[in-house]
Amino acid sequence: MQINRLLKIDESDNVLVALVDLEPGEITHEDLRLTLQQPVAQKHKFLTTDLLKGDKVVMYGVPVGMANWDLKAGTVITIENVTHFADEVVIRDQTRYDWQVPDIAKWHGRTFNGYHRPDGSVGTANYWLFVPLVFCENRNLKVIEEALSKGLGYHKPNRYEEYVRTKVSSQTAFQAASSQQQVFENIDGIKFLYHHGGCGGTRQDSETLLRLLAGYVSHPNVAGATVLSLGCQHAQIDWFQQIQKELYPQIQKPVIFLEQQKLLSEEKLITEAIDQTVEQLSVVNRIERQPAGLDKLVVGLECGGSDGFSGISANPAVGHASDLIVALGGATILSEFPELNGVEQNIVDRCVSREVAEKFLRIQRAYEARAKAVGSGFDMNPSPGNIKDGLITDAIKSAGAAKKGGKAPVRAILDYTEPVTEPGLNLLCTPGNDVESTTGLAGSGANVILFTTGLGTPTGNPITPVIKISSNTALYNRMNDLIDLDAGGITRGEASIEQIGEEFLEKIIAVASGQKTKAMELEQNDFIPWKRGVSL
Repeated sequence: MQINRLLKIDESDNVLVALVDLEPGEITHEDLRLTLQQPVAQKHKFLTTDLLKGDKVVMYGVPVGMANWDLKAGTVITIENVTHFADEVVIRDQTRYDWQVPDIAKWHGRTFNGYHRPDGSVGTANYWLFVPLVFCENRNLKVIEEALSKGLGYHKPNRYEEYVRTKVSSQTAFQAASSQQQVFENIDGIKFLYHHGGCGGTRQDSETLLRLLAGYVSHPNVAGATVLSLGCQHAQIDWFQQIQKELYPQIQKPVIFLEQQKLLSEEKLITEAIDQTVEQLSVVNRIERQPAGLDKLVVGLECGGSDGFSGISANPAVGHASDLIVALGGATILSEFPELNGVEQNIVDRCVSREVAEKFLRIQRAYEARAKAVGSGFDMNPSPGNIKDGLITDAIKSAGAAKKGGKAPVRAILDYTEPVTEPGLNLLCTPGNDVESTTGLAGSGANVILFTTGLGTPTGNPITPVIKISSNTALYNRMNDLIDLDAGGITRGEASIEQIGEEFLEKIIAVASGQKTKAMELEQNDFIPWKRGVSL
């Protein structure tokens, strides 16, 4: 089988992508013949035409950089000879955006087995959640986690372990658990959201944190929650309850609130938390998986540790899976606003209304202005690992990252912590930081997350299954303990973007029905709230 050596992504591009390492010398691609000026590493790009200083580098059909000096055809583009560039964005008067809806006939009538909630949402998992409103409760959280995890068959030992066993025996018909035995068979786990907020900082920091935590407590993958408060912090219980009622008025689930400064001792807080939680676990354990339509899927779209193949293989395939979900009536969420820098015009043109387009640009421009105010900017988003693998400008990285959003119309723009309420493609303002972004996706309601990577990353989430996808087979083979799926067949010419995207949808259905991902098996419960400062 002949190995593909070169790729031109869009007909208007003036660069080619090296799919394998190339030596200097003459090369041909279709009707193009030119001389490479130097070696080209796999995943890097080189010019197909001569450029003068100030001329635009075009990739994915959009400008992604500007030549810093005159450059000859065959020159590899680098951070030295090319600077980030993106076109000015305008909201055009236009007719409705039309897209080619994919064929979904084979999924008509398909279901996944999920946990149905009274508000009509469906969870892909069934967790009990412990939430501290302030970092002062982290130590108590740790003690409770050790006791409940071992006592209920989920993990390790401390002095409250026997107390939990006794409580379980007296409150339920179940026998006390051994270290291997899980007491509550329909509870997938008890999760704990450690953080360093809730007091100090600004009042806005606490409000953002409470809005995020409200999203986790109200999430369809959460059966109920225990909320711990110290008492004197900014993030008060009544403020949290007010925010939860405002954002999630239809939510009906058990939520336990305990305030340490109103109780007699730390021991009283811990035993009270255990007592009330075990009682409620006996109730929510009665909820079982039942069939649900694929329109109940809310899938987050994320990338991290991207490489030069991410925007060619894994991201477009995720984009096709996203389009399939949208066509089936479900919702998808594309995050990481710094990684939309350079493709804003495409996003604006796909918005279903002027109001949606204006909200996108308003949030995007405010975010970029904050970054510039502290001497940074979206153009500084690519990491050293990204650059080493050929993503040398933010626009190159963005154009590839945006492929995760497929071709569907943009139905809604969500600011950080806003919940998904619309089916279809949603855009959520998060930073490009992997964990801050996945934390935000789950907080806005994603019940499964697709996460593409070209360099490898171990990210997971406490309540939402994260499906890890490699852009290249070498990574998949090397880090198979972390990664669920491989899109490398696309760059080898062995599979189409559509074929791989359909495989991704089948995996989503399996995971939504209870199949564990690698991140779940490894207990990668990453949770980092974004403080709305500058994080790219």
